[in-house]
Amino acid sequence: MALQNDNVNNHSLILRRKGLISAFVIVVSIGAGIVWLTVFRGGKAAGQNTPTFTVRRGPLTISVVESGSIKARDQRIIKNEVEGRTSIITLVREGTRVKNGDLLVELDASTLQDGKIEQEIRVQNTEAAYINAKENLAIVTSQAESDVNQADLALEFARQDLRKYEQGQYPKDVNEANKRITLAKEELERSVQTLEWSNKLFQERYLSETERAADEITVKRRRLEYELAEADLNLLQDFTYPRQIRQLQSDVQQTVSALDRAQRKADADKRQAEADLKAKEAEYTRQQAKLLKIEDQITKTTILAPCDGLVVYATSTKGGLASMLKEPLAEGQQVFERQELIYLPTDASTTAEVSIHETSLAKVRTGQPAVVTVETLPGKKFLGTVAMVAPLPDSAGMFLNPDLKVFKTQIDLDTDDPALRPGMTCRAEIIVERYDDAVYVPVQAVTRIAEDTMVYVSDGESVVPRRVEIGLDNNRMIRIISGLKEGEAVLLDPPLKPSSVYEVSAGGAEPNEAIPKPDTIDQQVRDRLDAKNSTPTGAGPQVTPPMQTQGLPALPQGQMPQGTSNLSPQQQEQMKKQIQKTMDMMKNMSEEEKERLKSMSMEERMQFFREKMGGDQQ
Repeated sequence: MALQNDNVNNHSLILRRKGLISAFVIVVSIGAGIVWLTVFRGGKAAGQNTPTFTVRRGPLTISVVESGSIKARDQRIIKNEVEGRTSIITLVREGTRVKNGDLLVELDASTLQDGKIEQEIRVQNTEAAYINAKENLAIVTSQAESDVNQADLALEFARQDLRKYEQGQYPKDVNEANKRITLAKEELERSVQTLEWSNKLFQERYLSETERAADEITVKRRRLEYELAEADLNLLQDFTYPRQIRQLQSDVQQTVSALDRAQRKADADKRQAEADLKAKEAEYTRQQAKLLKIEDQITKTTILAPCDGLVVYATSTKGGLASMLKEPLAEGQQVFERQELIYLPTDASTTAEVSIHETSLAKVRTGQPAVVTVETLPGKKFLGTVAMVAPLPDSAGMFLNPDLKVFKTQIDLDTDDPALRPGMTCRAEIIVERYDDAVYVPVQAVTRIAEDTMVYVSDGESVVPRRVEIGLDNNRMIRIISGLKEGEAVLLDPPLKPSSVYEVSAGGAEPNEAIPKPDTIDQQVRDRLDAKNSTPTGAGPQVTPPMQTQGLPALPQGQMPQGTSNLSPQQQEQMKKQIQKTMDMMKNMSEEEKERLKSMSMEERMQFFREKMGGDQQ
């Protein structure tokens, strides 16, 4: 499949190259013929018969003439809305009248169908992950609440233990110690009294020594018990109580910290689970959106007519370079996103779209009338109005020639003639001004010296330069506001460098007025250029080709034009034959045709040669 596409692309490239070479051969042939004619006529001018033009007076129309194409004024543009590149499977035939909802174009959707299946699997996986994240959030939330409740209960128990010891256990222990002390003290006092009576009885020999010694031991034991009870109380108050209080207070602080940690951990776990849930939900939503987009793209592979209308391929209405660079719309052709495919005119109103060269842009304004003729409708003229002039030059026209600046201009036609169809080639004449009584001469008779506009007036014996005030021109004739009179003769080929012997006349003003000299810097630039381009010793003077000022180089006999060295020998031979044919044709031209050719513009000259050469130029 890739090899087949490469072959198709190579074949298309060869066809385009052949078209460009054919156009180049025609232009070079016409240019060579014009150069030959200029040299041929210049040979006569070099003698005594210098070509002149008699100043005329009468009606003069200032207009701009350009070629273009007919387009529908109100139309629906059908574009390819499928992303990337895709191929056309079914295409409605151009010129078919369709109804609203009829099939126009069907694009290849196999890749999108495969992508849809894969995307459905991704949607199911992300949906399962989203459900799992939702359940995990519920589990984390429940566990967090349980951990916080347990930590809160532990804090409550610790505080109760502290209050229990301070208000219950400690006072009880103190009372127990005091009770033991009181009992031990009473027992001690009783045993002391018993010992005193025993000593008295022992002295009177009523008791034995053993009995008295037993009472003494009892006193000692009671005293030790009393001292031990007091020591227990002191130990409870001085050591046991502070230690127990600190321990219980520490337990309270630990449980407070544990509760805070439990709350923070619960909050972090919940946030993490919520973030994970949001991420899974967003991914699930994104995959669903992609699936919907793929399904929408699949629906857009079937393009239906949005309204009733006549099918016109977009490639058919593109003129000039755009039509050469783009292949005609056809089944199997690849199209890209946002590419215009079909135009559906919604009514019969039409417009003419032409390209205005930047040199004529200052003349064209919106609202100016225009006369439009169509090649396929000979004898018919259509009136229109300039509706729009593009503010920027057309970038497509600058592709091959960056110096070419043309501006798209739209002319609305005042007719709904059904014979006018989009894509027809037309010729529009935009009327800039129309004078009923004007003095005019050919544009090539007027030259500019410094800041003065000059013509060279001939009386048959001498040539006198004269300043004139000019108006607009129509690329053939230029209006003379002042400085010339009807019937005077002016040179059609003004000298490139005016001789110092010529005297400047201002149409009846003081004669012998010197031609203004260039300023110092301009003269220095001229001197340096002359020194750089000076002829070496022994070489003859350099001769400027007669047509050099019009951008057409002179062609020495037997030499091919520059820029054709990369052509094949067959193509060069074809070009030589074409040039020779043009030269032979011009030799057979009548003097009237040669004179008329001199006053034509470049576009009219090319049209003249096309008509003369006929079908052979193909």
